[in-house]
Amino acid sequence: MVVGRIWRISGPLVIAEGMSGSMVYEVVRVGNEGLIGEIIGLEGDRAIIQVYEDTSGLTVGEKVEGTGNPLVAELGPGLIGAIYDGLQRPLTRLEEVAGSFIRRGISLPSLPRDKKWPFKPVVKAGDIVGPGDIIGVVQETSLIEHKIMIPPDVKGEVKWIAPEGDYTIEEKIITLKTSEGDKDLTMLQKWPVRKPRPYVRKIDPSELLVTGQRVLDYMFPLAKGGKAAIPGGFGTGKTVTLQQLAKWSDTHINIYVGCGERGNEMADALHSFRKLIEPRSGRPLMEKAVFIANTSNMPVAARETSVFIGVTIGEYFRDMGYNVLMVADSTSRWAEAMREISGRLEEMPGEEGFPAYLGSRLAEFYERSGRVETLGSPKRIGSLSIAGAVSPPGADFSEPVTQNTLRYVRVFWALDVALANRRHFPAINWLISYSLYVDAVAEWWRKTVKDDWKSLREEAMRILQKEAELIEIVRLVGTEALPEEDKLVLEVARMIREDFLQQNAFHEIDTYCPPLKAHYMMKSIIMFYRRGKEAIEMGVPVERIRKLPVREKIARMKEIPNEGFESQFTEIWNQINREFDELIKEVQISG
Repeated sequence: MVVGRIWRISGPLVIAEGMSGSMVYEVVRVGNEGLIGEIIGLEGDRAIIQVYEDTSGLTVGEKVEGTGNPLVAELGPGLIGAIYDGLQRPLTRLEEVAGSFIRRGISLPSLPRDKKWPFKPVVKAGDIVGPGDIIGVVQETSLIEHKIMIPPDVKGEVKWIAPEGDYTIEEKIITLKTSEGDKDLTMLQKWPVRKPRPYVRKIDPSELLVTGQRVLDYMFPLAKGGKAAIPGGFGTGKTVTLQQLAKWSDTHINIYVGCGERGNEMADALHSFRKLIEPRSGRPLMEKAVFIANTSNMPVAARETSVFIGVTIGEYFRDMGYNVLMVADSTSRWAEAMREISGRLEEMPGEEGFPAYLGSRLAEFYERSGRVETLGSPKRIGSLSIAGAVSPPGADFSEPVTQNTLRYVRVFWALDVALANRRHFPAINWLISYSLYVDAVAEWWRKTVKDDWKSLREEAMRILQKEAELIEIVRLVGTEALPEEDKLVLEVARMIREDFLQQNAFHEIDTYCPPLKAHYMMKSIIMFYRRGKEAIEMGVPVERIRKLPVREKIARMKEIPNEGFESQFTEIWNQINREFDELIKEVQISG
C-alpha cells in the first residue's frame, strides 16, 4: 500500500507526493478522515487526485493512502430499488447510520452484507462453465429474477455448487476447478466503472423502445439499445420528460441518474416513483428501478462517477438478457465538472473553457449503449438504451456539450423554449428533432401495430413542415389570403400539434399512450385531412369543415381509456365519413 502526503490542495483537486508505484485511476483515501479520491494523473512521485467529497479543512501534510484498486461498482442482489450517491454509497442505509446530514469520509458497502437471498442453482457438479454462464437465480423482486453469472474472466469445472437455500452475497455458492487451482465464487461481483463489460457481438437495434409518449414513439422513435439526447433550456421540461421515460418505458430495468440536478427535482422523482405502479404487472415501479442521486450541492468530481456507475449497473443487467434504460439528467453538469477539474489542472482549455477531451469522454459514455448477444449460456440478447439530457446555457444548441453529444447519439429530441412558453408539453420541436431509427423500427410497427405507420408519420411531418412555410406567408398577408387547401393544412397541423403531440404528464389517462392508440389517433387526424381535401375539391369552404361536430371528438381522443379503445375510434372514423358525406352532398345539392 502506497502512503504519501498532501502537497497541494485546490478545491476538489489534491496533489500528493511520495506516491511512487501508484496507478492512474487508482482509488485513494485522502486526509485523516479518509476522503475518497481517484488518481487522474502522475508526475514523477506526485499523484494528481480528484477528491469525491468536500475538501474544506484538509491541510498540507495529511496522509494519502492508495488502495491498489480502481473505482469499482458492486454488482449483485440488492441493487433493485436502491438509492445511491455518485460513489454508489447507499443513501438510505447511510441515513440510518449517520442521520440526515451525512458526514464526509463515511462509507458503507453498496450492497447489504447481512441480508440473505433465496439462491436456486441451475448447474450441477461436473458441468463446465465459462464467462457469463448463468449458474443460479435469485428472485430479487416480483418483477426481477436476478441471474447469478460467472464473472467475464473465469472458467472451469463445477466442483461444488450450493444447494437451494438462503445465502448472503459474501457466502460461497460455487467452487470451480480451474487451471490455476480451485476458485470459490460468491453472488457479489465487482467491476471497474470505466471498463465496458464484454459481450459476444453487437446487434443492430430493431425493436421500438415504447415510452408511452406519442411525440417520441410515433414521430421520433428510440430503438432498444439506442442512444438519445434531449437538450433544452431552463424550464423546457427535460427532467419531466426523462422521468416519464423512466416511469413508462417497456424495459425490464430503469436506471435514473440525477447528475448535478437540483435536490428538489431528485426528491420529487423519488417520491413519485415510490407511489407509481408498473402498468404491465400492477407491481410497484420501484421493483424495477435503480436511483443514483448526485445533486448539485454534492462535490462536483463525483458527477463523473455517477454516470459511469449507472452505465456499469446497466451493462450488468443487460448481460442477464434484460432490456435496460438509463437516463442521465444532465450530462451538462458532468461537463461543467470536467471543466472545473481541467481548469484546476491548468490544462489548455478548448472551446468555451471545456477540456479538449470533452468529446472523447462523452463518447466513452454513450458508446456503452447497444443491443448485444451476451457472453455465456443460455444464449440471450440484452439491450442498454441511454437517454441523456443536455442543459445548454441560454438554450443555445451550438454550444460544445450539445454539439459533441450530437456526434454520438442517433436520436435528437430538441426542447423548444417558445413551445414551453406556450405551455405545449412535451416541448419537443418537430422541425429540428430527428431519429435515425425510423427505418430500423418500421418492421416492428408493421408486425406489432399496423403496416401504415411510416406513411401516416411521413404525411403528418409533411403537414407540419408545410405549416411552418405557410406561417411566414400568413404573417405578411393574413390567413384569409390563402387558398382553401392551405387553410386546411393550417387547421390539420393545429390538430396534430394540439390533439396529438401535446400530452399531459400529470393526467391519469394521457400520461401514457399505447402505440396502437397513438396510431389510431394519428389515423383519425389524417383521415379528417384526406376527407377535407376531397370536400374542398367539391367546393366546400374550410370554415364549414372546421365546424363539423367530429372535431370535438378528435380533440378529446386523449381522454379515451387506454384499454378497449378500438370501438370508440371506429365510431370516430364512421362519424368522419358520415359528416363529410353529408357536407359534400349538401354542397352538391345547393350548387
